[in-house]
Amino acid sequence: MFFDDVKNRRSVRSFNGEGVKEELLKDLENYSKTITNPFDIPVEFLFLNAKEYGLSSPVITGEKEYILTKIKAVENADLAFGYSFQNLLMYAQNKGLGTVIIAGTMPREKFEKAAGITEGELMPCISPIGVVAKKMGVKEVLMRKGIKADTRFPFTKLFFEEDFNKALDEDRAKELGIYEALEAVRLAPSAVNKQPWRIVVSENVAHFYEKKDKGYDNGKFDLQKVDLGIALYNFSRCLEELGKKAEIRISDPGLEIGANTEYIASYVWN
Repeated sequence: MFFDDVKNRRSVRSFNGEGVKEELLKDLENYSKTITNPFDIPVEFLFLNAKEYGLSSPVITGEKEYILTKIKAVENADLAFGYSFQNLLMYAQNKGLGTVIIAGTMPREKFEKAAGITEGELMPCISPIGVVAKKMGVKEVLMRKGIKADTRFPFTKLFFEEDFNKALDEDRAKELGIYEALEAVRLAPSAVNKQPWRIVVSENVAHFYEKKDKGYDNGKFDLQKVDLGIALYNFSRCLEELGKKAEIRISDPGLEIGANTEYIASYVWN
């Protein structure tokens, strides 16, 4: 079950050094070519050997392969990227592999050169991929502690009903039949664990908003919109498993919102 994979997944920075078996790596490559997103912006995934291309990150140990990415620098590219990348990483999770989304803790120029990034293309994030080490390295333990990686905001801080004045609790979410979909959003990974998603539910519609923090928009892409793309994927995939047919729409409902908050998109289901 997808929801179980969401609950079990964590960002992995310590790998066992053995790499991914060739057959499984090929399976991942083939799957990556089937991935789409509701914004119809293709994302290209490249599976590269770390040693061959001289790729490394100061916060990663024991990795043998990296997943590099390319996407056209167009409107909603960051949302589309997050949606598609999460799809691939959750597929890897289901196959028993570890991953972690990296945007800053890497020599970006070296990775972009390896990916062949050209004018008009973006590589918002990358990920090492491999078998999880039996024990976390010291750097990983310290990093997870620093960003409080094992904690999340309370349900009622992230989700609301009708408008931002009425918090949505877990019992009400269960009554509406969308508890797992919302919880899959709450448990999703985000840059420095900022959890920028806010959702307002009204009957069979969920309006997604970005609660902005400073320092995540570099003028080319907004890393927190990548996070919102991840949230959109987790939500829609859970709805699908719950037997609901969901459709994304970009139609701002005009709700009163707080400072540094931006409407992103809405999911309608039946």
